[in-house]
Amino acid sequence: MRDFSRTDRVGQQIQKEIAVILQREIKDPRLGMATVSAVEVSRDLAYAKIFVTILNTQDEDKSNESIAILNEATGFIRSLLGKRIRARIMPNLKFVLDRSLLEGMHMSNLVDKVIREDKLKRGPEASQEDEE
Repeated sequence: MRDFSRTDRVGQQIQKEIAVILQREIKDPRLGMATVSAVEVSRDLAYAKIFVTILNTQDEDKSNESIAILNEATGFIRSLLGKRIRARIMPNLKFVLDRSLLEGMHMSNLVDKVIREDKLKRGPEASQEDEE
């Protein structure tokens, strides 16, 4: 089992605090429901890449606009983060759209579609055999 490194611990702390900041402090109505899915921190703790999932929208343009809003607010978010986390170095933040949730849902829908089509091709007898 691998021990957690300092960058992992800092990343987890940043993820937790930014999630709270996005929920309670950011009041921009253009920003959709944003959740922090992961944080990658550089080895020197100078940079943090924050992966964000924008919920309640399937529109790529709105998701990209939300990420742009977050990147414009990095100074404000970084100052709030600095008040919550005691660290000598506060990393520069970069928000990135996390597409893994949407891609996972798309793959799941494709698998469901293939299963339905397969059942239709095999007919009603095959469905009864599967249940037994």
